[in-house]
Amino acid sequence: MTAENPSLRPWRDIERRKSRQIMVGDVPVGGDAPITVQTMTNTLTSDAKATIDQIRRCEEAGVDIIRVSCPDVESTAALKQIVRASKVPIVADIHFHYKRGIEAAEAGAACLRINPGNIGSAARVKEVIDAAKANGCAIRIGVNAGSLEKDLLEKYGEPCPEALVESALDHIKILQDHDFHEYKVAVKASDVFLAVAAYMQLADAVDCPLHVGITEAGGLIGGTVKSSIGIGNLLWAGVGDTIRVSLSAEPEEEVRVGYEMLKALGLRTRGVRVVSCPSCARQGFDVIRTVQTLEERLQHIRTPLSLSVLGCVVNGPGEARETDIGITGGGKGKHMVYLSGVTDHHVEDEDMVDHIVKLVEAKAAEIEAAELALEAAE
Repeated sequence: MTAENPSLRPWRDIERRKSRQIMVGDVPVGGDAPITVQTMTNTLTSDAKATIDQIRRCEEAGVDIIRVSCPDVESTAALKQIVRASKVPIVADIHFHYKRGIEAAEAGAACLRINPGNIGSAARVKEVIDAAKANGCAIRIGVNAGSLEKDLLEKYGEPCPEALVESALDHIKILQDHDFHEYKVAVKASDVFLAVAAYMQLADAVDCPLHVGITEAGGLIGGTVKSSIGIGNLLWAGVGDTIRVSLSAEPEEEVRVGYEMLKALGLRTRGVRVVSCPSCARQGFDVIRTVQTLEERLQHIRTPLSLSVLGCVVNGPGEARETDIGITGGGKGKHMVYLSGVTDHHVEDEDMVDHIVKLVEAKAAEIEAAELALEAAE
């Protein structure tokens, strides 16, 4: 359906910034690779079982890359087991101690998140870079407005875009001086305007992939709004190769919000895109509760398809014409179901949710079968 094919609508096109591509494990980042969705575990990494269980939930939500904190030797000791169990590449978050970076690389981390300037002497930085080279690790330079170097704060007086970018360029130079080029960079801030301005400046200054996010964004609702404004602005401008939505919420929620952002911009499609009304007195069924239930019950669907849930016939038929499956509220507890934009049949109130779930599951299976047949033919 044309609703799922933004390329047929040129006014929706987003021209992505041209960046070079690196590999994080077996996941390409940058270039023409899909924009990846990341999150970070919040369990004690030393508790391998709890961390693996959380990673598994994030994998089910669709995470592409996941970061784990490695503040101590107990964490890097557990990392080998975690890496073996994970289906997605693991990024080891290294705070200050250079030995943790070496241990994480040797344990199989696909990427090290460091600030080279925080690692210590030039010799220690070289040891971490050498370990990354020897073990096929990428490196993410993580610059944060809340932890800028003292000399930059003295120079600029406060965190500002220029200070964040200068910090990033200084750290990039350290890697380049050691002939290391498999890196991506983040310049995060909790202030939306500061973060967006810093990323836009950095995008013009370097060709490496950019990891985009608004740090310490807040809770599920407030943080989603802030992140959507900041990350959304950058993605719309073509800036960003991998994203993390930083929320005071469970990691799998960060993944779901990340995918919703990418779906809204037509940059990636995964799972069911729901079009639903805010509800009003005209509604023929409880739209709010119905949508909540459908979103929960359809989380397992990975195949991209669209579903419209409209409470009445004012906008319902028009929206249903643009989606794979649609339902509009009718009178006396009978509601119209649309398939591929065409009216097809009615469904009763008590059967509606189960019926829609079955239709979506059947449509997803149909699409998957068609894709497999096409691959086989090629």
